[in-house]
Amino acid sequence: MSATSPQIAYARSGDVHVAYQVVGDGPVDVVFVEGSVTNRHVMWEEPGARRFYERLGSFARLIVFDKRGMGLSDRVQIGTLEERMDDVRAVMDAVGSERAALIGESEGGPMSMLFAATYPERTVALILAGAEVKEETTDDWPWGESSREEFEESMGTLAERWSRPPRSISVLMPSRGDDPQLVGWFTRLKVQSASPAAAEAFIRMAFEIDVRHVVSAIRVPTLILHAAGDGVCHVENARFLARTIPGARYVELPGADHVMWGELSDVALAEIRELLTGVREAPDRDRVLATVVFTDIVGSTERARELGDRRWRELLEAHHAVVRRELARFGGREIDTAGDGFLAAFDGPARAIRCARAVVAGMPALGLDVRAGVHTGECEVIGEKLAGQAVHVGARVAAEAGPGEVLVSSTVRDLVAGSGIELADRGLFALKGIEGERRLFAAG
Repeated sequence: MSATSPQIAYARSGDVHVAYQVVGDGPVDVVFVEGSVTNRHVMWEEPGARRFYERLGSFARLIVFDKRGMGLSDRVQIGTLEERMDDVRAVMDAVGSERAALIGESEGGPMSMLFAATYPERTVALILAGAEVKEETTDDWPWGESSREEFEESMGTLAERWSRPPRSISVLMPSRGDDPQLVGWFTRLKVQSASPAAAEAFIRMAFEIDVRHVVSAIRVPTLILHAAGDGVCHVENARFLARTIPGARYVELPGADHVMWGELSDVALAEIRELLTGVREAPDRDRVLATVVFTDIVGSTERARELGDRRWRELLEAHHAVVRRELARFGGREIDTAGDGFLAAFDGPARAIRCARAVVAGMPALGLDVRAGVHTGECEVIGEKLAGQAVHVGARVAAEAGPGEVLVSSTVRDLVAGSGIELADRGLFALKGIEGERRLFAAG
């Protein structure tokens, strides 16, 4: 392959154009979800990255892209994890890829994990390389990148630092040290990937992500690669993933380079090739990650008694029409309807919350008060139905909501970082039939 950057093409994801390239024509598709900043032309200028792309493309059809708001993609508002999953599907659809292996590197790891858990039917395998789990260092997660205080201090000087040569290149790739060629390339990559404001929005969104509660739902062949001395993402992130993702293969690499195309590219490529050329079975479709929404009418028994059977039935029909209209609007799937309650499923928590709020807001016009609960977790797929612990948790969250209120679990809170949805802490609740206490949040 030549050093010339492959042709840029665009996939339409809603109203956003996502820039992508295809490298190679191997028998398996690979979508590479890279770290924080990319620009498809500038990435191709770095010889190490280019060789890595080309070698992947020698045994696979490699698909690389710029995230929305970054690089050559539309410079729109930085997307949530949910919207970025939509972008991956759009790129796959644009190149005619039904199923692909996902490589999630660094910040690209959390979205790749969510995609694999949510869309196992479209995921051949998952490769996590230097992948983050949670960036914020807290008492229950000492392996983050910084405390919130350190993070805010860093954000205060981001704009003035953004166009300057980075001080951290020796941390990103210690094997290259202070190589002036690499420093110049990375400086150019930053400024041609995003403006300071866009970079800050993206970095803030990434800092809020926490995927600890959902990775156990991954049911596709998974390979985890991580350098033991990685100075960007602590190796305990990888060890946690190896313990938590069922059947995952973990390869702890010597050295400290954070990116795969550094000194350990030969080892990384050998492991990836072995995984992809050995995959033969379709993923297990008996379990899937989903966001469930429960709604019900507050005081329905009393209202039915007041109105009588005929008028109550008419009011229920009007209620059902409102719920189904909002489900269609926000891409929800009706799972079950029992009397005055609905169970619906979504492939993204932000859409689920917005749908629940719309349902609740539409009910006073009918003279009704509705409450709703939202939770994300691993569900059992039984025909067209969903079952399992996540469904039970969702029902119990809804039961704690007051009239006109939408309550969400802490798992949902962690996954909607950057969505603009305001959530108010309602404290700890002992949910009936659920072990331990759960922190719940009200969606404003």
